[in-house]
Formats: sequence, C-alpha cells, structure tokens
Amino acid sequence: MDFDDTPEEALFRAEAVAWLQAHARLRSGQSAEARRRRARDPSPEAQAAHVAACRSWQAILHEGGWAGITWPAKYGGRGGTPMQQIIFNQEQARFDVSTGSLTVGLGMVGPTLLRWGNDDQKSRYLDPILSGAEMWCQLFSEPGAGSDLAGLSTRAERGSGGWVVSGQKVWTSLAQHSDWAILLARTNRAAPKHRGISYFLLDMTAEGIEVRPLRQIDGVAHFNEVFLTDVHVPDEQVVGEVDGGWKVAQTTLQSERLAIGGGEGLRFEDVRAVLAATTTDKDPLVRQEVAAAFTRFELLRYLGYRVQTAISQGRPPGPESSVMKLAYSEHVAATADLLVQIEGVAATLGGSAAPAGGLPQQQFLTQWSSRIGGGTDEIQRNIISERVLGLPREPDPGTSSADRSQQPMTPAEEGKVSL
Repeated sequence: MDFDDTPEEALFRAEAVAWLQAHARLRSGQSAEARRRRARDPSPEAQAAHVAACRSWQAILHEGGWAGITWPAKYGGRGGTPMQQIIFNQEQARFDVSTGSLTVGLGMVGPTLLRWGNDDQKSRYLDPILSGAEMWCQLFSEPGAGSDLAGLSTRAERGSGGWVVSGQKVWTSLAQHSDWAILLARTNRAAPKHRGISYFLLDMTAEGIEVRPLRQIDGVAHFNEVFLTDVHVPDEQVVGEVDGGWKVAQTTLQSERLAIGGGEGLRFEDVRAVLAATTTDKDPLVRQEVAAAFTRFELLRYLGYRVQTAISQGRPPGPESSVMKLAYSEHVAATADLLVQIEGVAATLGGSAAPAGGLPQQQFLTQWSSRIGGGTDEIQRNIISERVLGLPREPDPGTSSADRSQQPMTPAEEGKVSL
C-alpha cells in the first residue's frame, strides 16, 4: 500500500488546495455549531436551501474547471485521472461545501451515460449535470421490487414516437427537487425478468408524474413515492438497447455502491466530542466500545487507501472495493448505537433540548438508509460471497431449476440489488 503522492499527484494536490482556499471556507469540524449542522434540519425550507447550496457550489466547480475531473473535456470535464478525482475529493472534504444533493447525477447518471449513452445523449445531458443546472433522481425501487430489483412491475409499452410508462416507484431520494430521473421499466413481459427491462431518461416535469414525499422517523422527507400514469417517454431517451437495460443498470448500481461505501459523514471527532460532554468517558465498557469504533474508522480509511493505491498504479481495485459498502453500513449502525449509549437518558431528548445538536439521535434514526440503500447488508453479503469469493449462488425462490437451466444468466444479470 502506498500512502504517498507521486510528484505529479503532489503538484495536482497543491493546485487543488490553492483553488479551494480561494473559493471556499475551511470546515471547523470540532465546533458545536458544525456538529449541529451535521444533524439535519427536517424542514422543507432547510432541505431546499441545502439543494440550492449544492447546485451553487457545483456551478462554481464547473466554472473553475474542477467539475467532472475524470470526464472527457468535450463533455465539460477535465479529462483527468481517477486518482486526481480522489485527491480533489479528499481536499474538498476539508471545506464547508457540499454537492451531496447532486450525487445521483454526478456519481451515477454521468458514469452510466459515458459508458452506455449515445453521442446525442452525452451532448445533451452531461454538461448540465456537471454545471448543477439539472438535478437527477433514481426511479428503480418499487413496493414489490426491492431486494429483487429485477422483479419490478412498472411497464413501458410502445406508443407514438416512444413509450408510455405506468407504475409506481418508492424510496426515491430528493425526487421533489429533481429535473430528470433514470428509470427502469419492463418492456417485454414475455422475456426472463432480467432480460425484459429497459433503461430510460425521464423528464420529471412530464405529464402524468406525481411525487409524494415520505417523511422519515427523523422528520426529514428525503425519500419519495413516485406515481407514473401513462407518461410519454420519447425513443431518444432510451439508454442502450431496448430490453437490455439490466446491464446498463449494473453500471449505475456499481457506482452507487462505491459512492455509499466511500461516503463520509460521521467522524471519530464527533464520537469523541459526544463522549467528552458526558460522564461516561470513565466507564471501561464504554471506552472499549469507543476503541472499537476508532478501529472501524481506521479500517475504512485503510480500505480506501488500498483502492486509492490500485487506482494510482493503474490497476483495477481488488476485493476491498466490494466490501467497502457493507463495512461502511455496518460501521454506521454500530457507531450510531454507541452514540446513544454514551448519552444515556439524554438520548431521548429531541430538538433544541438534545445535546450535541441532536447528532446522536439523528445518526441512530437514519442508520437504516445506509443499511438498505444501494443494496441491503444481506444482499451485499451475497454479492461478496458469489462474486468475490466464488461461492455457489444462493437459489432464487422465484425461479425453478428448470427455468434456470434453460435461461442461464451472466454474472451481471444475476445481481439482486436493493435501493
């Protein structure tokens, strides 16, 4: 494992730091005010303000030539290396800025279009994504198709000049603020379930779309239900081949898992600050759990270094990239439990009465987002066992052995993913 920058990487890092210092304010993660900002304000106004701030910062990145560092220059990117993107992300994390609301577009739609989109689609959609002018959401999961995403029932039928889509999607992050969506719909009900799905780009202002926010246990309406009733989607908004959307979706889902696995949020400094504000810091059992939390933080950091080293040396990342999402979600759950344990009875308080701005409560209540979103912990274990370790595939209760023998699926088609 290599912890040091090459001379070229060091020069790029210095350039990035200089630009960030000139355009953003350093984050003060130790302050009580910073911790309060990390505990989400549940009001729609606060959410809208955060979305606007993300768009504004993305526009500044785009204008300064720092948006889409690995994307081709002809599509608005910088034409740089994955290692340069990692370096910039590392340095940007030290500043009080965010592009989190644009994650679907930047981290999922962009890579998918670069891999599968045609020239017209790349020219139309990529630059507005990079500039923050257009925000995207993901219409994949359904009430009856979560862990088995390929079991989706939203249908797209041939219409005049395109497709007519009807169905229901759920757990759609920030759909109420999005301009566009990526959509999976069944276009061939006679085909095996993985082979009759197509991948669409959907204008969220189209007639027949209804978005209903879902208020979560912490009071935030981050997720949404989306109802589609005879929504027209033109032919030019199909990505890849008709009925071949599952392989396109795998690019999106892989990007999503990497984004979650490499996600930052809670830091060990937050745990230490909550501990220091209580009298439990002398409890040997609590101290043991805090030490375990520190170990998890470090393990994730070194897993990230392994991925970074492989990318820097021009090698594909190894198994560490597959386990990061699962390791991260398990870490979030264990650390959230620890925070409320540290606070004790004070963890039952909310709002302005809660210590640390309500950060422990917010982390505890929202841990399920990372444990379910992007692939449940159980599904991630299946992926690791089958694709990393090479263990036998777990039987699919919805498919008979005769069907499986007649319709063999490729490894990419076998993925069962929760959103």
